[in-house]
Amino acid sequence: MAIEINLLRGLPTPKKRNVQAREGGKNPEVVAASREYGELYFDGPRVYGYGGYSYDGRWRPVAKDMVKHFGLKAGDKVLDVGCAKGFLVKDFMELGIEAFGIDVSKYALMNCELETVGRLQIGSADNLPFPDGSFDAVIAINSIHNLPRSQCLKALQEIERLAPGKGFVQVDSYRTPEQKQIFESWVLTAEFHDYPDGWIKLFDEAGYTGDYNWTIIE
Repeated sequence: MAIEINLLRGLPTPKKRNVQAREGGKNPEVVAASREYGELYFDGPRVYGYGGYSYDGRWRPVAKDMVKHFGLKAGDKVLDVGCAKGFLVKDFMELGIEAFGIDVSKYALMNCELETVGRLQIGSADNLPFPDGSFDAVIAINSIHNLPRSQCLKALQEIERLAPGKGFVQVDSYRTPEQKQIFESWVLTAEFHDYPDGWIKLFDEAGYTGDYNWTIIE
């Protein structure tokens, strides 16, 4: 049975985001550049995205929690959908998991962690090039919402196809109109977002039976 669960609780408490600064610098050109998922998005000025994206080990406790949650053991296969530079893949590997990643960003994959070379590939969440049931878990953290709704639905179906009932997705959401307003002031890349009830409706529509949680900006 799918459950709402926070599998990112091991991450450091994030700094409060400067929504006013982001909103002031946000324009169609900035959004378009961010959605190219290139150097500007990962390692350029904060207005374009991360403002610098480098490995610091913060995903290690997340990998451990996911191994425990899914009952994974050494040699099991995990796919990280939207893997970026492979930080989570690297930390799964340190636990003996056969981890792999897929991402739309050529820049991220060309600047990945050395340990993950050969395990990451270019591709989109709505067309995962792997056989049915080929993974013991599939993770998609803050990635599938960067697709339009129809492709989000397909991405959820793809995750379910590869690891029935063994998925975890985290997506942009909000619980109140005030949170929605803050989110829309901040967001650069998400093409589909909704209240939790709207997301759960999409999960049901897709036949997705994995677990999930929300990224909410407050």
